[in-house]
Amino acid sequence: MAHTKAQGSVKGNRDSIAKRLGVKLYAGQKVEPGNIIVRQKGTKFFPGDGVEMGKDFTLFAIGNGVVSFKKSRGKKIVEVVGLT
Repeated sequence: MAHTKAQGSVKGNRDSIAKRLGVKLYAGQKVEPGNIIVRQKGTKFFPGDGVEMGKDFTLFAIGNGVVSFKKSRGKKIVEVVGLT
């Protein structure tokens, strides 16, 4: 008797795909314009000098330089410091 009783356990066995959020380039790494530094939902990190925020809160470099992280008034700020 190869009958399947109730299929509830199989129907609800799905999960959403991961969004691959997080820091993509760390402090001290070189960046070029357009490189993504942080992917996030909401403002966990804020843009500083040389960094812009996209409509989905992605932080990306707008110039050449080195990534730098700092805290100011309780906010985490990402900057791109120019190469000298």
